[in-house]
Amino acid sequence: MEAACQCGAVRFKTPTEKPLALYICHCSDCQRQTSSAFGMSAIYPRFQLPDAELLSCYRRPTSNGQTLYWPLHTQPKNVVAVKGGCIEGLDWSKAIHIWTKSAMVPIPEDSKSYSEYSDQTTDYGSSSDGHDTPGELAG
Repeated sequence: MEAACQCGAVRFKTPTEKPLALYICHCSDCQRQTSSAFGMSAIYPRFQLPDAELLSCYRRPTSNGQTLYWPLHTQPKNVVAVKGGCIEGLDWSKAIHIWTKSAMVPIPEDSKSYSEYSDQTTDYGSSSDGHDTPGELAG
């Protein structure tokens, strides 16, 4: 699928037509980061991102005492999390809702959801320790 940032300076193609998973996160950190009721992420197998100088990565403590790494969130090295708004045409009806205990909007009744974070939401096969940074993923 074709993807681009809001201004269009960074463009790339995802490695697969469909993501491994889609998440809608209702935690207070995603609400703050997006200035919205939730954040959306599409998880893909690891792939090269373009132009590292145009991408940024930051880390900060979260409200639950963990560390948030963005743009790659806290995913293992075998996957890349792409902000949902960067990719047109995704079907969000099957997305997994996480941190629903802080949801500001109703969660669809037929959706898979977790009141907090779940280890079941990151089982994408074998992974390496640590986190990637844009420089490590850029071509």
